[in-house]
Amino acid sequence: MENRSAKFLSLFVFLLISLPFSAVALLRPPMFRAEKLIRELNLFPNEPINVVDLDRDNTRHFSSGPNIVEWRVKFPNLVDPSGSSIEDLGHHAGYYHIQRSHAARMFYFFFESGNSKEDPIVIWLTGGPGCSSEMALFYENGPFTIANNLSIVRNEYGWDKVSNILYVDQPIGTGFSYSSDRRDIRHDEKGVSDDLYDFLLAFFKEHPDLATNDFYITGESYAGHYIPAFAARVHQGNKAKEGIHINLKGFAIGNGLTDPGIQYGAYADYALDMGIITQSDHDRINKVLPLCESAIKLCGTDGTISCMAAYFVCNTIFSSIIARVGDMNYYDIRKKCEGSLCYDFSNLEKFLNQRSVRNTLGVGDIEFVSCSTSVYEAMLMDWMRNLEVGIPSLLEDGIKLLVYAGEYDLICNWLGNSRWVHAMEWSGQKEFVASSEIPFEVDGSKAGLLKSHGPLSFLKVHDAGHMVPMDQPKASLEMLNRWIHGSLSERTIDSGKLVSSM
Repeated sequence: MENRSAKFLSLFVFLLISLPFSAVALLRPPMFRAEKLIRELNLFPNEPINVVDLDRDNTRHFSSGPNIVEWRVKFPNLVDPSGSSIEDLGHHAGYYHIQRSHAARMFYFFFESGNSKEDPIVIWLTGGPGCSSEMALFYENGPFTIANNLSIVRNEYGWDKVSNILYVDQPIGTGFSYSSDRRDIRHDEKGVSDDLYDFLLAFFKEHPDLATNDFYITGESYAGHYIPAFAARVHQGNKAKEGIHINLKGFAIGNGLTDPGIQYGAYADYALDMGIITQSDHDRINKVLPLCESAIKLCGTDGTISCMAAYFVCNTIFSSIIARVGDMNYYDIRKKCEGSLCYDFSNLEKFLNQRSVRNTLGVGDIEFVSCSTSVYEAMLMDWMRNLEVGIPSLLEDGIKLLVYAGEYDLICNWLGNSRWVHAMEWSGQKEFVASSEIPFEVDGSKAGLLKSHGPLSFLKVHDAGHMVPMDQPKASLEMLNRWIHGSLSERTIDSGKLVSSM
């Protein structure tokens, strides 16, 4: 411990004497960084985390009883010319009483496929860490989008067109998920993946008719940590016969953070390649890189204080780039932020805080925490851990992995993701590295570049930033549909036929 503490101190001394003032000024407490990230999305949650008083009247999910309580929902302001009944819609919301907790409840949405109930089950996890999956539901790939008048309209490229899809608010304290006990706040991937696995077991017990469907895990950003850990946990549970066998077929990571040791090394290279910093900027910023890589190596997969050191040291690389590019939107470098605003997702909070919507969802007085600063802080020692290490064994057992990335994202850029995918050691590595890139086409146009071998695929998505389903909704739906059907590398079918088949 003394040796690691000494290294921790030396890292900061080196930083303070070697970095320009503008970058050191950005080395503020993690809470400040989390609040800045949230404000840039025009989100203003009332609470930093959902730790609640159990005296409130939320009897639907506070009362003792089943581990999972679910009900059908139809949003009161849904624009639905067909007049679908609540049964026809097949939309559900619910709470799961987390078994390995003191008093935690996990909120989720479940949307039945508009095509067939036999379609795969897909679960979506939003990153942050600490951001609600409702962000993806209403702004990326869910069945609806929110109009400016706060009505909701159908998303013609929602992933429910080809799958039965779940959106989960996690880790605990995020979105509508909550606890009355702060001990339930999660700090690592073991806690996160155990909660998600236990939720799945309860969900399939509630829906036994779906238990044999193919199952896929998807998500983006910090979910590049959640997803591999969750996939490994499901696979472990299946092997140990811990409960219902979950038919895990694959997992997909979109613009994720998975192997920080490689990905942080790609920041300055990507910024230089895209022309947003100069060669001299690049060389100066990368002077910190050896220190960052050493800190991440010390962190490993289960470090503690060394992982905290790595967080501060390595994020000076990103902060130094931001200090040079000004108001550039680091989620999509083609765009500018206006003041502190990079995206306007404020309608999400306005919509979900309406009393009629809250009554429909059965959440009572539970706050909607769009992004939790407390969850962000709680996961700090997890941030620099390497989640790539558990992936090769999943590939060897035939479980598919798709890593995709929008080409204009800086914060989880395609270059860093491509590098860790290529560097990953598994039996098919040599063949994957040697395989040719082929166009990923949608409607006869090139929507990206695809590289595949066996169960592993990497897709660089054209004309997209951090949130691929928001920027390229048709291409992302096509990507999902072809991937789950094992035809990702095939030329796209006619769009009209795709829609009619759905």
